[in-house]
Amino acid sequence: MTFVPHSDADRREMLRRIGASDVPELFRDVPAGLVLDEPLDLPAPLSEWEAVRRLRELSEGNPSLVSFAGGGIYDHHVPAAVDHILRRSEFYTAYTPYQPEVSQGTLQVIYEFQTMVCELTGMEVANASMYDGATATGEAALMALSVKRRGRILLAGSLHPHYRKVVETYCEGTARAVDVVAAGSDGLLDPATVADAIDDDTACVIVQNPNFYGLLENLESLAETAHEKGALLVTAVADAMSLAVVRSPGEAGADIVTCEGQPFGNAASFGGPVVGLFATRRQLIRKMPGRIAGATVDEEGRRGYVLTLQTREQQIRREKATSNICTNQGLNALAATVYLATVGRDGLRRVAETSARNARYARDRIEALEGVEPLHPDSPYLREFAVRTEEDSREVLRRGIAGGILAGISLSRFPELGAPDGLILAFTEKRNRAEIDDLIEVLAG
Repeated sequence: MTFVPHSDADRREMLRRIGASDVPELFRDVPAGLVLDEPLDLPAPLSEWEAVRRLRELSEGNPSLVSFAGGGIYDHHVPAAVDHILRRSEFYTAYTPYQPEVSQGTLQVIYEFQTMVCELTGMEVANASMYDGATATGEAALMALSVKRRGRILLAGSLHPHYRKVVETYCEGTARAVDVVAAGSDGLLDPATVADAIDDDTACVIVQNPNFYGLLENLESLAETAHEKGALLVTAVADAMSLAVVRSPGEAGADIVTCEGQPFGNAASFGGPVVGLFATRRQLIRKMPGRIAGATVDEEGRRGYVLTLQTREQQIRREKATSNICTNQGLNALAATVYLATVGRDGLRRVAETSARNARYARDRIEALEGVEPLHPDSPYLREFAVRTEEDSREVLRRGIAGGILAGISLSRFPELGAPDGLILAFTEKRNRAEIDDLIEVLAG
């Protein structure tokens, strides 16, 4: 059975209209070595029950690993209530609520989501979710360029390398330069070095906190440094769970905050959907040369607005669109909202504190090992840190996987960091001491 709706007669007529005698002529500009000239090597078709059985066999081949990987994706417990509510029909297939009269539930969730984001980040206005933390950071860069009317973006060397690539892609053709200021040997940014790197054309400094190594940056000093030079401070929070126990970026002086919302009720998956958070201050919105669609700014400071950021460069009209933030990750934002409402303020704090205690226990044990040492022994961290390994880190990972342990992320994957070989280890409330002891055995060899 074919799923192509066109008949042979239809295809012949289409080819005639475009002046091609046959399909190969249609693709004549494609190099011959890239053209498939034989049928795809596919297995025979299966019945429904045969397909289900085969898929089940394949799924059972996936290893179940105890995860100590982080880097923006963390293995937190997701309460059963989250998935139960997500699968309700009024939410499961919902799209952007263009018709409020039939979308009251979705609109209420968006309001609650934005309110929680503002409270966590210490900011005044939040949008209604984005694709992920990396693209939210790219949008923050575009917003800074628009607000400041400057053309240069300065990235922290301790920013997640994937975030760096996304920002560079977003700003290609928009920013005049996207430069990187290196972190020090302690894995942290030096405000004096940042100050020297900022010039009169710098729109913003983008800093991750906790940074890619899991270390806590001095946001207050960095904010002061950026503001003294007339630039904005954009804080990217890849580990949103940190917001439960550290001073909020807004309180520290950040002008724009972006977050990766995966830790809030969105299970880790093989590249599956996540949710990005974006929050800023009201005065920055008013300074944007474009317009704000669907936003109301409450002078009494009440939070939780339906906000669509739309700058002059982002309006299509007669210009090319450089941004698309009209589509939200509504289902994932709902998951984050249900998760935060379920665990509550105290529960969220306990999750973060338990994760930090697990990291401290592991760090104490690692410091007693030979051949493995903390990469930044004197720098503050929360629940994630890097270690240097004498053994090839990829060999350590392979040994761990053979024993059911995902022993972090290899630093060798990110040569742009200029860091020695080693691993980044992350800890959540799900890890118990027996599992951490197993990790220590893997690291010890």
